[in-house]
Order: sequence, then C-alpha cells, then structure tokens
Amino acid sequence: MADAMIQADGLVKIYKSKQTEVLALQGLDLTVETGELTAIIGNSGSGKSTFLNMIGGLDRPSAGSLSVDGKNLFTMKKKQLTLYKRNTVGFVWQNNARNLMPYLTSIENIMLPMYFAHGRKRREKALELLELVGLSNKKNSRLSTMSGGEQQRIAIAIALANSPKLLLADEPTGSVDAETANYIFDIFHELNKQGQTILIVTHDVALSKKVQRVVAIRDGKISSERILREKYADRLKESNIDWRKEDTQEEFVILDKAGRLQIPKEMLNELNLKDQKVKLAVRDGQVILTAPQEEAQKK
Repeated sequence: MADAMIQADGLVKIYKSKQTEVLALQGLDLTVETGELTAIIGNSGSGKSTFLNMIGGLDRPSAGSLSVDGKNLFTMKKKQLTLYKRNTVGFVWQNNARNLMPYLTSIENIMLPMYFAHGRKRREKALELLELVGLSNKKNSRLSTMSGGEQQRIAIAIALANSPKLLLADEPTGSVDAETANYIFDIFHELNKQGQTILIVTHDVALSKKVQRVVAIRDGKISSERILREKYADRLKESNIDWRKEDTQEEFVILDKAGRLQIPKEMLNELNLKDQKVKLAVRDGQVILTAPQEEAQKK
C-alpha cells in the first residue's frame, strides 16, 4: 500500500532453545498507515512486544514479510539495519534507563543521537525538543535531580532527536502517575496532529481508550480492533471524562486472509461445547455460530 508506514503479512516468530520451541507470532497481518496514532494491547505473552521489537529492527521474523516506510526488514543487511534504526524509527522504552545516559545532562542526552545527523544545529534542535516536552527549564539538569515522569519526557525527546518517520513506544506510561501519563499522551497527540506516525504498546486502559485505533493481539495474531467513536475525537483533553469507564470505541473482530477469526473464550463457553465443532449459518445478513444439535439437546 502506497500510504502504509507498516505492512506486516503472515508474520511468524519462533524462539528455540534446546528443550523448547515458542511460537510468539502466528501469521500476524497488520497495516498501519502514515500519520496514524495506533495502540497495541494484549496479555503478557500475546506477542505484542515481539512485534514492536521487529518493527524497531531489534529482532528478525522467522517467516512472512515486514516492511516499514517501504523498507523490507526481512532482507536488510547489517549496515542497512543500523541506518534504519538511526533514521527511520525512534524508540521510547518503559524503562527509560535504556534511553538515558545518567552522567549527562538533559540537553546532552538529547544531542547524543544527533551526532551524525544535525552537526552544529544539534543544540538548537535539542532545545526545540525540550520545549516540546515542557522541560526547557531542565536543560542542564542531571537525571538524579529529575522525577521519573520528567525522565520519561526526556526519553521521548531523545526518540525524536533524528526526526524519525515512525515513533515506537513500549509501555511509555507504565511507570508514571496518572497525571504524568495524561501529559505524555498529550505530547503524543500533539505530535500526531503534526503528522508523526506513532505506534504504542500499552496496558493503560485510559490511554488506550483515547487512541483513534486500538489493535488487540491474542496468541500471536490480530484478534480485534477498536475504533474511536466520532463524538470523542475532539474531546481527548477533557479532564471531566472518566476514560476508564466511558465506552469510547467501537470494537470489530478481525478476519485473517484465510477468513479465520478468534472468538473470545467467554462466548464459546456459552455454547457449552465438548469439542471444537460449531455449526455455521448466514441468516438475515448475520453469521450465526451454534452448538451442534446433539450438544444442544443435552443442555
């Protein structure tokens, strides 16, 4: 797709050891268009962090195809991958120690990844990013004098240092309080309004409910998507809305390319199945799943 920033098709990842083999991704298909702000959610072990690491160039798929900004990550050589990680993607980690050098000041941390890209304009660019994250007054501060939330905002500035086409964030609000989490989301929202493509992995219910598109991964595949209802699109900064309780999004189950879908366990449990067989029918434009007749008679 011409407008796709991320295009994943049939993505498979297998981790092997001497005793075990773990299938982390099982044919994942996903398209993220340029300019989208998308969140990925899923239980621990669902494959979401594996997928994010692949997009970031930190891990390789076992099968399938993955391209970002038209670049095929499956066939990249080592030098190409280094340039990709420097110029195409920016990464914000939950553990901001992975972004920050503790012996440098805030502005020095931000200038560091710009060494090869911005030359003499590094300081000017770093000051712009400090202003963007609301920490111009902390430019000469060392990490020991800053709160965890302030450090995470500096980490966002570092991830943006080389003007990446894609910003990746792995649980960016996982270790900060609710007020700081809202501030961080406001930064992401403002960046997105300026055209920045952003992909976030999160467990934060309130944050995910304020995102235009939420993709749920279960057992290594896309299981469903939630899309922000139109009436909430212009109300994201309203503090009087309880984002954990509001039904802000409409949910859709996703069919894979073979026409398969993942049915939530709680729905299948209501059918009282004794094996994996169900009856399928189309009635009045609806697809109906029912238990086999002999099972229904035993209820």
